Amino acid sequence: MNILTLLAFAVALLGSVTAASGADKVSEVFIRDAIQGNLAEIQMGQLAEEKTESAEVKSYGQMLVTDHSVSNEQAEKVAKQIGVTVPTELSVSQKSTYDRMSKLSGTAFDRAFVAAMIAGHKANIARFQNEARKKNEPAADFANQMLPTLKKHLDAAQKLETGI
Repeated sequence: MNILTLLAFAVALLGSVTAASGADKVSEVFIRDAIQGNLAEIQMGQLAEEKTESAEVKSYGQMLVTDHSVSNEQAEKVAKQIGVTVPTELSVSQKSTYDRMSKLSGTAFDRAFVAAMIAGHKANIARFQNEARKKNEPAADFANQMLPTLKKHLDAAQKLETGI
């Protein structure tokens, strides 16, 4: 009887470890993507500062650089805390978007940039909200902390869109 009880306990424990590691993998992917997203936003903000003729778009670019630099520092701390290797490069898709945007200038740049910021921030808000639903996890705490900033960026981009 004791062996059966012990075996049942071991199976239950194994199941909870498997479930926990599955949740950890999702958080690991989230935090890696968040870091790459921060890197992309920083580079896109810098590109906006170079390419635009609009003071408002330039200011928005500066805001992206500042806010996502702070966010990236926090995300890197979380990555180290949960044992994730910190990415240092953009994804292939992010590189492609950056390359495409770097070939534009003036109003064409502004329109494409603002459209990309609106679409990207909407998608990121959804991802961050999904991660934030988890309880007592470092990645979820990070997601909760960043949501107001992402919403601020979306609102600012939507206001820019009406003036372009």
